[in-house]
Amino acid sequence: DLDVGEYRGHKVSVWDLLHSKYIPEENRKELLELYQAGELTLDQVKTVVSTIVSKAEAAKAKESSPSAESTAAGAEHT
Repeated sequence: DLDVGEYRGHKVSVWDLLHSKYIPEENRKELLELYQAGELTLDQVKTVVSTIVSKAEAAKAKESSPSAESTAAGAEHT
């Protein structure tokens, strides 16, 4: 289960996450190559993908929060 974004509270496969909007194609290919080469375990791939999704959602939330907008507006006037 993931607790972020559109996946909040849902069971999502690693495959679905790898092919979601959160994972660029280049990153997806690299992760799959590392997994296939035995350099990453499935648990490590899950951790990396979950971290990417969490960070993307955190950045999105920060951008859309009113405090972020007022900080950005204040920075423009300096």
